[in-house]
Parts: sequence; C-alpha cells; structure tokens
Amino acid sequence: MAADHLARAHELLKAHPVVDGHNDLPWALRKQVAYDLDRRDVAVDQSAHLHTDIPRLRAGGVGAQFWSVYVSTEHAGDDAVSAVLEQIDCVKRLVAAHPADLKLALTADDMEAARAEGKIASLMGAEGGHCINNSLATLRALHELGVRYLTLTHNDNTDWADSATDEPAHDGLTDFGEEVVREMNRLGMLVDLSHVAPATMHDALRVTEAPVIFSHSSSRAMNDHPRNIPDDVLAQLPANGGVAMATFVPKFILERRPDETEEEQARRATAAVVADHLDHMREVAGIEHIGIGGDYDGVPVTPVDMSDVSSYPTLVAELLRRNWSESDLARLTWRNAVRVLKDAESVATDISTHRGASIRTLQLPGDAAH
Repeated sequence: MAADHLARAHELLKAHPVVDGHNDLPWALRKQVAYDLDRRDVAVDQSAHLHTDIPRLRAGGVGAQFWSVYVSTEHAGDDAVSAVLEQIDCVKRLVAAHPADLKLALTADDMEAARAEGKIASLMGAEGGHCINNSLATLRALHELGVRYLTLTHNDNTDWADSATDEPAHDGLTDFGEEVVREMNRLGMLVDLSHVAPATMHDALRVTEAPVIFSHSSSRAMNDHPRNIPDDVLAQLPANGGVAMATFVPKFILERRPDETEEEQARRATAAVVADHLDHMREVAGIEHIGIGGDYDGVPVTPVDMSDVSSYPTLVAELLRRNWSESDLARLTWRNAVRVLKDAESVATDISTHRGASIRTLQLPGDAAH
C-alpha cells in the first residue's frame, strides 16, 4: 500500500472520522473481568486482551462508536433484561470514567457536538431482540436509557422474528414483530437488520416508516454467508434511506476453504477483501447507503491487516487506491451514519403528532393472560 494513500487516509479521517456501527467491548468486559473497568483500563494499551482501547480508537480515526449492549441468547426472559441493563451500565460507566475522550450521544446533533469537542461520540445499540422480553414497555425503557438501535434478533429466532442462522419459524416478522418495528419508528430507535433472515429484512422494510441500518453485515453476493445482505435487499435501501455497514469478520467476507482453520481464513482476509464488499455494496445500494461496522471485540479472529480499531486508515487507504473520492469516503465514514439517525429522529417527531405508545402484548401458548 502506497505511503501517500495511508497519509491521505489519516488526513481524511481527521475531517471525517469513522462512525463504527458495532463494537462488542462491553460484552468482552463482562466476560473477561465482570465489568471491573480498573482491570481493563481502556485509557491505556489493552492489545494483550482486547481489540479496543482509547489510544487505538484515536489512532484509527474513530469519531463515533455504537457500543453494542449485546445479550447472548443463553439469557432469556427477565434474565436477558437484567443483562442488557448491565451492559448499558457498563457503557455509561466507561463514558463517565473517560470524560476527556468519550461523550455519551443520544442524537445526531450530539454526534456532531462530540466531534466538535474532539471527543468520541458514544452511542448504544442493543443486539438481540430477546432482550426486550416481548415487552414494548421494556423497549421504551431501553430507549429512555439511551439505546438508539435494536438488532431484531441475534443468532436465534425471537418469539416474533426469524434469525438468519436459525430454522425459520415465522416466515419473517409476526404481527407483534411488525408492531415492534412501528414502535421503534415512533421512538426514533433505528431498526437494525444485521443477524435477521432475508424474510425478516423484507418484512421490516415493508413496515418501517424510517430508514433502517445493518450495523455489521457485508455482501451476500460477494460471499454467500447467511449473515450477509442479499442484493435484492441492498437495492431497497435507496428508497428506504437506510445504511448497510460493512463488517470485517473473516468468515463473513471470505468463503471457508475445506479443512481451513479460522486463523488460516483470517490470514487471507484483508482490507482489500473488505473493499471488494464495499465496492459491490456501493454499486447496488449507492454511496449514500453504506457505512462501516467492524464487530471488533465480538469475534475471535480479525483480518490480517485490520487487527483492531486502529485499522480503519488501512481500509480508507485501500479505497483511495481504488480512486474513491474524498467526498464519497466522507459519506462512508461519517455522513451517512449521522444522516440516518437524524432521519429516524425526524420520522419519530412526525409520528408523535398522531400516534401514542403501543400497548400491544404478545400472548404465547401456555402464557397466563397479562
């Protein structure tokens, strides 16, 4: 990679930093140190343990991070609700512990204000719709606490939505699942379609009144993995206004060779492969509808030349080498993500003039009436 491309990448990211759609640092802190932030002080180098710390976020040109307040599907019911609350608490404690570098952001304007102050805007996205325990009141509570997207499923179906990596149970969204989407629109919470089945993607795009996101998904045409986005869905993003944020996970961006280990696959995964996905996603969806969602600290292996959150300049340099304009790169890194949240906020303002909070409930077989 030419040194001048890398130098230009660093300069571009000073003006148009990365909004990353998905980072699992809170879950890594839960699993490694039970949220003891002193044992994983992200103000200093944590490369022995984590993909993420503040010095590497700074080196990577990250200006805004959606921290994933992920909950494993091993947690269910009220246990899942408690776990997501603990994840939210972790993010808020991280921000409070590092006020010179991190600033909590709830709106698109907050993102711009943090950037103006030289701080990393810290937003939250809840990964896995099971964490609301089939309760729209719980969804509203998460929004009140600062969560600005909900990934409708994780690796398993919820009671109201099909996952990409589970056996179909609902043919997409159930009636209650559609109501979840409508209530998210009313709140101004982004509908995240990473992890969901194509039928769920299509149902959500049919129902939603606001732009959607894919917080960490790449192109299925480039690699036929169920976690990626089919072209017929990407093609709907211009009409919807949404943003597909390409991820770097080796098994999502490259087909696994027979008898190949994850580590061997990661050695073939490079910024150039990620750029191939972005080139295709741009061709199908358009430059206004793509972004970046690395999934750092949520995966065991990373691309050989994009090992952690300091690596975004490597990707930008590769795109510069491919003659992406600085204006288009600014859309990819910053402008598209800020715009999609602002648009969702605008839709919510409009909806609030004629629709109140939904009190729909989901009655499951064997449930007592409630």
